[in-house]
Amino acid sequence: MSHVDEYTDAMLEAMDLIWGEGFMAPGGEGNVAQMVRGLTLRDHEVLDIGSGQGRPACILASDYGARVTGTDLEAHLVVRARARAKRSGLQERVQFLQVEPGPLAFPDQHFDDVVCSGAMTQIEDKASMYRECLRVLKPGGSLSCYDWMKAPGPLSELMLEWFELEGLSYALRTPAAHRELLEQSGFVKVSVRDKSDWYRRQSALEYERLQGALQNDLQVLLGAEETAHFVEAWRVLAQLCANGELLQVYTRAEKPA
Repeated sequence: MSHVDEYTDAMLEAMDLIWGEGFMAPGGEGNVAQMVRGLTLRDHEVLDIGSGQGRPACILASDYGARVTGTDLEAHLVVRARARAKRSGLQERVQFLQVEPGPLAFPDQHFDDVVCSGAMTQIEDKASMYRECLRVLKPGGSLSCYDWMKAPGPLSELMLEWFELEGLSYALRTPAAHRELLEQSGFVKVSVRDKSDWYRRQSALEYERLQGALQNDLQVLLGAEETAHFVEAWRVLAQLCANGELLQVYTRAEKPA
């Protein structure tokens, strides 16, 4: 199945304004810290699935001492990530590869840890990807993910409106569904941490900033019409978070030793 790029340069620059330069998920460095909390990564071989613009991978290398392989479907994101690693002097500890959808192009038991910030959110066949993560992990290795997830029940009209406004692929599941898929894939010690309360408050503040302090900067990047569309998408996002329909969840699981 061929991939169609979804992230435009203007969209990336807009996310930089809101979430911090180089990040494609809320929370910035704090999100990375939450994702790998309690792990010892020094000199570990780490796979970052959906590495985006590369800032989280570079943080894992510079602050945690990991050797990181980042993968992404979109070539222009890989170009940005490689430039970031070069600017940061991290070329010896971080590499970025463009990949195709489907099985991971790595040998069995190749990585000590796998991390994924947001990419599972957009993968429809999560079971197959979890099985691939298990395959490439060494015995005792960890999988740590951050994802948008959904509350139980059918998708609301508001959620479907957000999907359309965003123009991105979403394949949301409940936290319970993720736990079940991880266990069925062969992982053990599965933990699921719902951290939605923080972003429930933060998304409302972000919407306020988009209507005020950031609006002029956004209009320079996107133009007036696209800015209005972007701000409306954030209004719906904040409402979904306030309603408890859209969740922010961290999962952790291990490959049996």
